[in-house]
Amino acid sequence: MTLLVIGSTGTLGRQVVRKALNQGFQVKCLVRNFRKSAFLKEWGAELIYGDLSIVESIPISLYGVSAIIDCSTIRANDLHDIELIELQSKYILIESAIKAGIKRYIFFSIFNSFNYKEIPLLTLKLMIEYRLKISGLNYTIFHLPGSFQGLISQYALPILDKQFIWITNEYSLIFYINTQDVAKMAIHSLSIDQFNQNTLPLVGNKSWRSLDIINLCEQISGRRAQINTIPVYLLNLLKNFTKLFQWTWNISERLAFIEMLSCKYNTSAQMKEILYILQIDERELEDLEVYLQEYFERIMKKLKELNYQILSNKKNINPIEF
Repeated sequence: MTLLVIGSTGTLGRQVVRKALNQGFQVKCLVRNFRKSAFLKEWGAELIYGDLSIVESIPISLYGVSAIIDCSTIRANDLHDIELIELQSKYILIESAIKAGIKRYIFFSIFNSFNYKEIPLLTLKLMIEYRLKISGLNYTIFHLPGSFQGLISQYALPILDKQFIWITNEYSLIFYINTQDVAKMAIHSLSIDQFNQNTLPLVGNKSWRSLDIINLCEQISGRRAQINTIPVYLLNLLKNFTKLFQWTWNISERLAFIEMLSCKYNTSAQMKEILYILQIDERELEDLEVYLQEYFERIMKKLKELNYQILSNKKNINPIEF
């Protein structure tokens, strides 16, 4: 089976490519920049030039492809083109997949997005889901809550860099999951009939609030976080204000996602049946504690090596005599 991976250079996409190659699949990657995607070619994937914003390039990319795994997502600086990239191009991709006789189509969406239709990106995700459901394709839609990798820039790096972390007085419980586990389950699902024309959640094995994650990062790193709590009413004011200007729409979109966390956004879901069908033991899913422990150990080791290098260089510098 030959897979076409869209969004292959992203956090989830690269894990899907790596896992598919390790499982013996032929993998093609739709990319816009061959230089930035060179690492995928080194892994063994074939690079196909294409751009979702250039719809003419989409049908050609499906030649010889059996299945599509769509890991692409909107980037913050592309929000002004959101309708073109996330809707029109995805509709054309689905239409092209129908005509090309694609056997499987995997799409990743956002958990409980139907409860937050006022957020444009989530509304568009729902529209793409609906188009897939009426397409006649053998689709699988996976709903994701949030990834371990996304927590690095959100919490771990600000703590290491001594920057502020902005949170709300939230009550949300989120079952974050490692993208490596998501990739593993997605690739396994390709050969299982029960996943055809189905919408399923993929979540981690433990729920977390923002403060829980911050406390965990503090414990592992040995550093204190600088936390600023923003009231929900102020968050709403900022969100509504930034909607007024096109150049601040991306800020408004981000604030809307933060607001989700303050509204008891719950990503609880049963995974036992899904894991049973995939023949994956629940204990195989990585724990966030283990992931962050390994991350901070790597970073701290690099920092120590860097400091040692700097000190060594200083000792080797001969003082200038005047």
